[in-house]
Amino acid sequence: MARSQERSRRKYTGKKYKHFNKKRKRDLERPPIQTEIGEEKKKKQRTMGGNTKLKLFAATHINVTDPNTNKTSKQEIIHFESNTASQDLNRRHILTKGAIVETELGKVRITSRPGQHGIINGVLI
Repeated sequence: MARSQERSRRKYTGKKYKHFNKKRKRDLERPPIQTEIGEEKKKKQRTMGGNTKLKLFAATHINVTDPNTNKTSKQEIIHFESNTASQDLNRRHILTKGAIVETELGKVRITSRPGQHGIINGVLI
């Protein structure tokens, strides 16, 4: 069965909504990209309208911005710290927006969406 971005066919009470159209290709959803720490792996994905997205499956480096000096530098990720988005993502050490990692400069919070942007940017905490 295809993944869809449509609303659920049922209300929170369990009652069915009247459905008025079938699934369309434009409503399709792709599986989520679960970015991990490891040897860099990217993939270019064609999207609607001929546009492209860069999917990042694994990375070892992060662009760190220091808010005090406003300087950005490329740092190696030492280890995963936490991910407050989900306990499952935290257990599996998946990098998403808002996840915290350890670098040489200190703890860094990720501000980009690695599965959508194809790069990891972060701010020093």
